[in-house]
Amino acid sequence: MIEKPPQIKNTHFKKAFDILKNNECLELVKEINNRYLYWDKVKHKNTSSKYSAEDLWAAVKLTRTIDVKKISFGNYIFLFSQTDNIQKILHEFDLNIGGTLGVNKLLPKDGKDKYLISSIMEEAIASSQMEGAVTTRKKAKEMLRKNNKPRSKSEQMILNNYRTIKYIVENKSNKLSPDSLLFIHQLISKNTLDNKDDEGAFRKTNDVYVVNHIESQVVHTPPDFDEIPELINQICNFFNNNDDKFFIHPIIKGVILHFLIGFIHPFVDGNGRTARALFYWYLLSKGYWLTEYLSISRLIIKSKNQYEKAYQYTENDENDLTYFLNYNLKTMSLAYDALRQYLQRKIEEKKYITNFQRIPTITERQAEILKWYYDESNLVLTVKEVETRLYVSNQTARSDLSRLCELGFIEILQANKKKQIFVRSSNFDKLIRKNYPHLV
Repeated sequence: MIEKPPQIKNTHFKKAFDILKNNECLELVKEINNRYLYWDKVKHKNTSSKYSAEDLWAAVKLTRTIDVKKISFGNYIFLFSQTDNIQKILHEFDLNIGGTLGVNKLLPKDGKDKYLISSIMEEAIASSQMEGAVTTRKKAKEMLRKNNKPRSKSEQMILNNYRTIKYIVENKSNKLSPDSLLFIHQLISKNTLDNKDDEGAFRKTNDVYVVNHIESQVVHTPPDFDEIPELINQICNFFNNNDDKFFIHPIIKGVILHFLIGFIHPFVDGNGRTARALFYWYLLSKGYWLTEYLSISRLIIKSKNQYEKAYQYTENDENDLTYFLNYNLKTMSLAYDALRQYLQRKIEEKKYITNFQRIPTITERQAEILKWYYDESNLVLTVKEVETRLYVSNQTARSDLSRLCELGFIEILQANKKKQIFVRSSNFDKLIRKNYPHLV
């Protein structure tokens, strides 16, 4: 459980003013606010022996009220501040995630569709794993690429997330309504809930709690189910309109929407996946196109404890959303760095693929398929999988595989009456060594 901040008394505030007059102490307060530390960290910070941890906390709270913003939904009031660190990150995102600076350098034009499909798969898998899906990335990607039918609840969750994100990408310009939010939840939760009637439906009871599974303690009690319709209407208005009393940066607004779904918990299950889907939808609707390529959930998994703490910090400290903003912006930064590293690896791979293109009459796509077989001797492909991997039509995928069969690199096996699979031919290594020594 997260320790709640202490009640601040007048005696603490009196000493807080003295702290803010002391240059050394003031610098400490600035550092605490820029990192936006919670009470559990602040209480261990050293100040003059004249001041207690509560005095320092009072000084921190005083400075946080200077430029605080307030928004309300129903009977709930939330606060947030834009620290120097938050503004710096937002500026970088405006340039790199929403702008055009270095776009062609970061994402090669001819490979965008392939990278997009791979990123959507990564996000679908990670977001599902956060909610309990048990499978490996390799197996999950194989299911999606081969268009196999899910064999477990975990695989169904991943397929649902994949289809939901693809739907959002295709419908990112649509307005949000209670019905469209319910449809998103229906896509996400299909065949994964105990009661099918809960798919695409708001909860009708208060028998829903957010529990710390390690200690089995309730860490959040959502609003009464009777409040959900009005709260959702207000969320839709917040999503669709820009008539806020003050300017709210789109990325901050997206993170707030993410938080609110988790806070309200309008569904029996699937709230986290729906919250993250809504976050993606909002940023894409506001022109932050690179969001499509960021697998944020994959990084949240690695810091899930911090993710949960960010929710609890916010609720424990007067609904101060800045904790949740800080965590999510940091995670987005890491996701952007991971994307750049991933693309750099793909660019290096593409250089290697050019070796295969030296084979007469082979196209770049066919060279890439050939490299897959070269790297993985037991690889089994279907037309559908090639279609998905390369983001091409069924006919194009079939033609590429047929051409490699004609050249003797691969051969066709009949898996069943309808399905054909493509594997390395027995002459694969011999052909490579004899005719294409530059590949060895």
